[in-house]
Amino acid sequence: MASDSDQEPKQLHVLLVVILQAHINPMLRFARCLASKRVHVTLAATETVRNHLLHRSNLFATATKDSMIEFQFFSDGLTAEFDRDKSAETFATLQAVSAENLSKLISNFSTKKSKLSCIVFNPFAPWVADVAAEHGTPCALLWNQACAIFSINYRYYKNLLNPFELMECPGIPNLQVNDLPSTVLPSTPVHFRKLISDSARCAEKASWVLGNSFYELEREIIDSMECLVPIWPIGPLVSPFLLGKSEADDDTLDSAVHADVWEAEESCIEWLDKQTPCSVIYVSFGRVTVLSQKQIDNISTALKNSGKPFLWALKPPAEGSKRDSGELSCGFLEETREKGIVVTWCSQEKVLMHKAVACFMTHGGWNSTLETVISGVPVIVYPEWTDQPTNAKLLSDVFKVGVRVRINGDEEDGVVSAEEVERCIEEVIDGPRAAEMKKRVMEFKEAANKTLEVGGSSDQNINEFIKEISAKSLQH
Repeated sequence: MASDSDQEPKQLHVLLVVILQAHINPMLRFARCLASKRVHVTLAATETVRNHLLHRSNLFATATKDSMIEFQFFSDGLTAEFDRDKSAETFATLQAVSAENLSKLISNFSTKKSKLSCIVFNPFAPWVADVAAEHGTPCALLWNQACAIFSINYRYYKNLLNPFELMECPGIPNLQVNDLPSTVLPSTPVHFRKLISDSARCAEKASWVLGNSFYELEREIIDSMECLVPIWPIGPLVSPFLLGKSEADDDTLDSAVHADVWEAEESCIEWLDKQTPCSVIYVSFGRVTVLSQKQIDNISTALKNSGKPFLWALKPPAEGSKRDSGELSCGFLEETREKGIVVTWCSQEKVLMHKAVACFMTHGGWNSTLETVISGVPVIVYPEWTDQPTNAKLLSDVFKVGVRVRINGDEEDGVVSAEEVERCIEEVIDGPRAAEMKKRVMEFKEAANKTLEVGGSSDQNINEFIKEISAKSLQH
């Protein structure tokens, strides 16, 4: 017979709050983790997120197939046409409306059966901690970047780290100004700096800080936070496909986007099937980064000169983008048509897991960082802003699974030269450290596959989280 403690998780009800479309995937994956342990989960999202979900009917159906997960929606006070991703300053000023409407939604969970055990939010909605406090409900911050970023931001907020002085941050050796997230630099807009301080404050208000990482990847950094604000890694919250599961298990927005929005070009997978194992350079800078003409020219020259096969996912700029995107020359496409292919988008998970891929050239966002590590693919990092410089530092100097492009001060607009990109390609694929990089990234891949399995480090942290919210629920 099951003990009372075995039954407690079934009584728990956790609310996960999402205010931006870009953040729904980690939350939905965490929801699936909790639901698999018999925790009832409500994912509360803004009406704008709902509109995106409804446009992906297959996603909405599969996401709700588990009776332990339900969706609720609230208004953030903005029109559907308002571009939240590009209007962060205006968006931040409207948090009072979002807070009021979320509070009304929480009040609806008034019966004992629906009473919330915990509210989970991410750093872009720090005000949720105050809403949770008003309702007397424990809350948890789900940090969706590297634990290293949390460590740097918190130490910066507490004046334990100053960009203008010799910086020491445990687990990140020889930390320099160009390794810091751009959000802590004086040049960053005021509203972003406020977001950093607000996220640090809400971390102190939260009963738990959970991280989308795994202990084996950021061990020293995670250990260093125990005496400040402990962070519990419960990731990697990535596509199950990268962890050796069936594609059918992935019910996130990305899986729907690949099929419905970007029209993933399966031809690139067929092309990869024809290539020699560990020979292809995969190049992709995500959905947000817009490459200038000089950047495109230098990268294309390096790819051509390398003589190696390549797959380049080069997306057009988003509609309404204020940045001018460069274009590939017809000469490059003609000269390399036997060596490589260029597509507007592809299934990154499928590409990274393909045996033909030798390395990944990326901007170094945290999602791409996790995906390349978990796929066992060495990396060339070409960072620009936000958390990317720090992730580049981690990949090259801490994880030691890749190289970071170097920008000389005399290079125009800080654009990396073609010669530097060539150097990085050579170092990662054929250089003296190439074999060691591959060995290390394969070790991280193995660790990532174990961490969410029963008894793994992240699985244990999730179990402990459930145990603690259960204990708090019994106290009320």
